[in-house]
Amino acid sequence: MKAFLFFLTFILSLNLTLKAQTAEDSVRAAVNNLFTAMKSSDSVLLKTCFAETGILQTITKNKEGRIVVKDESLHEFCVSVSSQPKGSLDEQIVFDVVKIDGPLAIAWTPYNFYHNGKFSHCGVNSFQIVRFDGTWKIQYLIDTRRRVGCKP
Repeated sequence: MKAFLFFLTFILSLNLTLKAQTAEDSVRAAVNNLFTAMKSSDSVLLKTCFAETGILQTITKNKEGRIVVKDESLHEFCVSVSSQPKGSLDEQIVFDVVKIDGPLAIAWTPYNFYHNGKFSHCGVNSFQIVRFDGTWKIQYLIDTRRRVGCKP
């Protein structure tokens, strides 16, 4: 009987682990689609990565050296990406953290960015991702960008 209960507990915990991995994998896929769209200069795919009310922001320094948060239009971002030659935008990310609670997920992804094969800058992306009708969409993306302290 003890062996059966142990086996049943093991199977149930394995099932929960597999479900969590599947959800995490689908969040990662949603984020990876963004970078696939960027690398292929595909504005159609790029638009599908974001929620209708998606927000893009970048943390940077102004001319006085003070930290500011700049808004970026999703439309302008799509136009900018689609105007680049295929393969010229290559943002290489690492998934550091992915957390999920029902329809909300976060992803923290350090990155190195290459333009036309040359290292440009590095930083971290912070994603807020929402599952709409079973599909994960980026609702909010804020990033840092720097050229020092990078590991290209």
